[in-house]
Amino acid sequence: MTGIVEFLEPQKWLRANGGPRYVQLRKRLSEGVEQGILEAGTPLPPEREIATITDLSRVTVRKAIHALAEDGTIVQKQGSGSFVAFDTPKIEQSLSRLTSFSEDMSRRGMVSSSVWLERGIMMPSPEEVLALALSPDASVARISRLRMADDKPMAIERASLSTEMLPNPLLVETSLYEVLGKAGLRPVRALQKISAINLQADNAALLDVEPGMAGLRIERTSYLADGRIVEFTQSIYRGDAYNFVAELRLAKE
Repeated sequence: MTGIVEFLEPQKWLRANGGPRYVQLRKRLSEGVEQGILEAGTPLPPEREIATITDLSRVTVRKAIHALAEDGTIVQKQGSGSFVAFDTPKIEQSLSRLTSFSEDMSRRGMVSSSVWLERGIMMPSPEEVLALALSPDASVARISRLRMADDKPMAIERASLSTEMLPNPLLVETSLYEVLGKAGLRPVRALQKISAINLQADNAALLDVEPGMAGLRIERTSYLADGRIVEFTQSIYRGDAYNFVAELRLAKE
């Protein structure tokens, strides 16, 4: 504790012209994490102690800690305080390449795994009927799972397919696209919609983060070369684990 007290002494970093005080404190605490003064898994001092050490108000301290929680540097646990987050692998995912989660992780040298949440033939929801262009009396193959990379939860993936595309969901053990490829039904293009969200309690629990943390919601509809719809997938990604990257080219006039 002595080390963090000395590190936070305001004369070492707080400047009158350095911008908002909570931003300066946020930066100082981030530097403490980067330098190993605040190690992963260790608790931060209580807000009142940080306020005393830094001569800042508790409101200022609370704003700085809240900002650190939003960017994933710390984790706030109700009733227990704030802790330095364990390092989560940051994945750069291309938006111009249609690949499966398993393929993405393998290409990065990471071991992918899944925890099954749901798998079987179901009655479709109105959203699935519309997205997959199903007849009202059709069934839908549904697979939902928590996707892991090196045993760390990364995303919740909920895929729906017509039974024409996937008559037996139990065939999917690791990669959905591998199963579709063996049947000659691997998609060749897809449309994706990405939205920023705050994770609700149930999804946050699965992803092992605090409720309200930033996340990404991605809806993807993929197609065969002949235009038939293959899958409709709704995924929730940890906001601290993914960067989505797209290559843009100047349009020709």
